[in-house]
Amino acid sequence: MSTIVFTGGGTAGHVMPNLALLPYLDGKFDNIVYIGSEGGMEESLADRNNLRYYPVKTAKLQRKFTLKNLKIPADVFKGYRQAKKILSELKPDVVFSKGGYVAVPVAFAAKSLKIPVVTHESDLSAGLANKLIAPRAKKVLTAFPETAKEFANGEYAGLPLSDDLFDTDKKVALARYGFGGEKPVLLVLGGSQGSRAINACLEKALPDLLPKFDILHLYGRKNTAAANRKGYVGLEFESEMRYAYAAADVAVSRAGAGTLFELLSLKIPSVVIPLPKNASRGDQILNAEYFFARGALSLIYEHNLTPRSLETAVSSVYADRFNFRRRLAKLDLAGAGKRVADVLLSYKKPPQA
Repeated sequence: MSTIVFTGGGTAGHVMPNLALLPYLDGKFDNIVYIGSEGGMEESLADRNNLRYYPVKTAKLQRKFTLKNLKIPADVFKGYRQAKKILSELKPDVVFSKGGYVAVPVAFAAKSLKIPVVTHESDLSAGLANKLIAPRAKKVLTAFPETAKEFANGEYAGLPLSDDLFDTDKKVALARYGFGGEKPVLLVLGGSQGSRAINACLEKALPDLLPKFDILHLYGRKNTAAANRKGYVGLEFESEMRYAYAAADVAVSRAGAGTLFELLSLKIPSVVIPLPKNASRGDQILNAEYFFARGALSLIYEHNLTPRSLETAVSSVYADRFNFRRRLAKLDLAGAGKRVADVLLSYKKPPQA
């Protein structure tokens, strides 16, 4: 029986591209299973898609000094041993890694068992996990053409996106959030974890924005919504992002690659506020600047974020929406799901006689 193992987690950006591949792989492999972190968000997403889930121990590098980093080698080794036991039992044809800290012990275990590993990098600049996995992978697939050149085994494929994003009815989406359609809808999101900086700025900008827009605010876990008022809907998390995107006429977002590719592929004019370098490795800044240079979005660096700059940028982007959509139509972001699936299927073992 043929089996493929998905791994990757920590944020939605490390999970959703895996799930976007399911229509291309369902029926092609007998078993599709997921190895993720213990208690990670990927577990609930895998369960929702009826994927058998195996948790392993993980360790995330903290970018500021903390004693927690001293536990990383022991935690990674435990995850490696757990993953090796699981993979030895499953005997998969191929492991597909979407990066993130949980993928490292799984990819290392697969390599030790001579199981082919294919990994995928979403960002313009490769993350630490994929830098560690790349020498052990058959191929490093990338969302950006330029990133593939960083690896000897790199290959441009694009970023797989769910087909559901492209066929959701706007009227149904507006009704889901109680919007009547009289005003354009502003979608505000800060990634799967939310953004305190964006949330705080939005709340102060609401008096200027609400006369012009209905606002759907996905404020994220461990954050709070703005005070309830007419035309504002705050949700901690939207498990069906296709509705949020279908409702949106303009968006404000962080610059995680998954969200960026979704917004741009759906041709939603967007104001992007990348996570600053002191809170990340700078990947979101590079992602945002890449598309800003191509006229695909409006960019505000967080140190320039104020209620006034936010309101001005949103109003400007919406006023220029037709030009933004024309430029977005020129971006070639389609077809990634099939390209990635074809690579994975090339490692499927022939049936035994």
